[in-house]
Amino acid sequence: MLQPREKIIITCAVTGNQTLPSMTPHLPVTPEQIADACLGAAEAGAAITHIHVRDPSSGMPSMEIAYYREVVERIRARNRELILNITTGPGGRFAPSEDDPAVAGPGTLFLTPAKRTEHIALLRPDIATLDLNTMTFGAQAVINTPPNVRKMAKVIRDAGTKPEIELFDSGDILLMHDLVADGTLQGPHLASLVLGVKYGFRPAPETVLYARDMLPENTEFTAFGTGRAAFPMVAQAYLAGGHVRVGIEDAVYLSRGVLAESNAAMVEKARTIVEQLGGAAMSAREARAHLGLADAGRTTQRAAE
Repeated sequence: MLQPREKIIITCAVTGNQTLPSMTPHLPVTPEQIADACLGAAEAGAAITHIHVRDPSSGMPSMEIAYYREVVERIRARNRELILNITTGPGGRFAPSEDDPAVAGPGTLFLTPAKRTEHIALLRPDIATLDLNTMTFGAQAVINTPPNVRKMAKVIRDAGTKPEIELFDSGDILLMHDLVADGTLQGPHLASLVLGVKYGFRPAPETVLYARDMLPENTEFTAFGTGRAAFPMVAQAYLAGGHVRVGIEDAVYLSRGVLAESNAAMVEKARTIVEQLGGAAMSAREARAHLGLADAGRTTQRAAE
């Protein structure tokens, strides 16, 4: 059985696409705010920041490449070591219309694998998420078919970027095994267990252990919870031998009734939990070496090519 590590990696997911501006006044929206949130999280102890972008005028999720590029450039102008993990999640959502379920209705954003990974091919970040879930998501469905996942994985691999495999339920892990077996995914692997999304993994200690033990060999894993499960899952992930993640993408409260004023505050609390349990957070440089990522100078050069 895996034991808690001496040092773990903290990832901060600073904005996401599910948290609404109406939920918290502290949600980063503009490229400048998102970049500043990433830099603040790094100063608080995060080695990785997970990045989505938003439309600056509405605050709603966006896939505009110019926003991604601005976020990356702003971060790299001030911090060359921080590991950048950019999403490929948007573009897999389907909502059937009421009159004809074969026709997309309001809320649908269903795009080709090439479009969902276009920004990865251009910006070539350290890490890109690769979602394996097909599941009910609110009143809509998220659809990630194996053929589309394979196409997205190839773009990520060709960019020299490491995929982080996002796992929302046990069937996703079985798909990961198939992708490893056919060579779509090549180790060492990096996976993230997403706990607390309705109709997915339940955020509980036994879930983390069950999912951890299903993972392919040679897999580093992070486990994180959404909403009120965010900080309990920090402790559970650490105790199960994994890495941890927090951020305003996943939760907006620092404690009961107290909104987190920043992503940095959430990282500080997560780091404190880990330290009180006997661990410590890796620096970005240590995390690069641990995950086998290119050094910071090379990743900055790649993005500029």
